Amino acid sequence: MAQRTDPRLVNLVGAWTLGMADAIKDATEAAAGMTGAAPAALVALREFLGGRTTEDLAQAVGITHSGAVRLINRLVEAGLVERRPGPDGRSGSIVLTARGRALSRKVGGSRAEAIEAALEGLDGDDGQALLRLVEGLTAGITLSRVRARARRDEPAAWLCRLCDFGACGRPEGRCPAASIARGE
Repeated sequence: MAQRTDPRLVNLVGAWTLGMADAIKDATEAAAGMTGAAPAALVALREFLGGRTTEDLAQAVGITHSGAVRLINRLVEAGLVERRPGPDGRSGSIVLTARGRALSRKVGGSRAEAIEAALEGLDGDDGQALLRLVEGLTAGITLSRVRARARRDEPAAWLCRLCDFGACGRPEGRCPAASIARGE
């Protein structure tokens, strides 16, 4: 029989992650001046979704297609994105405007500041130990999501929807989520 994880650890990790999620949500929504999926959409469009479709955006941020259409309408009205013709003539693509790119960078910076504030008390050794642990935990949660997708039980949103790809090392192949998603 497998040993259960310490209930106190489970509870504290749950409380900490919920607190972090709240801090990130508050910081990114304040930076964007918009609530809901808008901050994640702005970052995702800058990092990996630029030029992609409404359906891709809906999947990435975990909303319905109709919700994504409404979100894109809001972003267009705010001058943050524009619609362009898609590659096949039937679809359209969504791209950030210069104003949208600037706001996306602001949202990403506010996310980083919220996380840095929570990690402020860590010294170098503790920070490096936490980095190693979080790399493994990120790989594990990504594997769980990949398996759910294979069963057609897709999770609500993409894990990397608010990520800074440069900071995680994705371009150099160091992102644990990308490595798992590629099957490495």
